[in-house]
Amino acid sequence: MIDETPVCSAKGCRAAAVWVLAWNNPKLHTPERRKTWLACEDHREHLSQFLGVRGFLKDVVTLPEWDAAQGSGDGPAA
Repeated sequence: MIDETPVCSAKGCRAAAVWVLAWNNPKLHTPERRKTWLACEDHREHLSQFLGVRGFLKDVVTLPEWDAAQGSGDGPAA
């Protein structure tokens, strides 16, 4: 059986993801496109700063909020 628990995107981290960091590189993506990184509590700030310094970070929401928005069709495309 495959474990499908979302894990943090930080290098080497296997902790459960709690946050979704939605981002976009304007040099590569259309304005409405959203890529996502997942973050645990310990790495949310670090990953947010990494994306924020580059001007890529668009939104930070909890994983349940992101899933609800995606399920309703109202959320941004990942």
